[in-house]
Amino acid sequence: MFKPLSSVFGVILLVALVIQIYALVDASMCPASAYLAAGKLTKNAWVTILAVALVVVLMAGWFGTFGLAAIVATIVYFVDVRPALRRARGR
Repeated sequence: MFKPLSSVFGVILLVALVIQIYALVDASMCPASAYLAAGKLTKNAWVTILAVALVVVLMAGWFGTFGLAAIVATIVYFVDVRPALRRARGR
């Protein structure tokens, strides 16, 4: 049977997963020196944070304490870390 509420949560989960995969790939592609130049955590730290966040959302979903923490970590990457990396790389 079609459940509209569950399909909405499914779409949100799919969007969250796509965004987290994009963040993980983006963090992996940036050189380690840019993280140091931007004054952020190391590349290994951010790749680990984003990988754990992706696994948490895959295993627990986006709704709940751990899922929301994983989403917040991804948002922090996009709002704070990624712009600083782009400035450090001259883009």
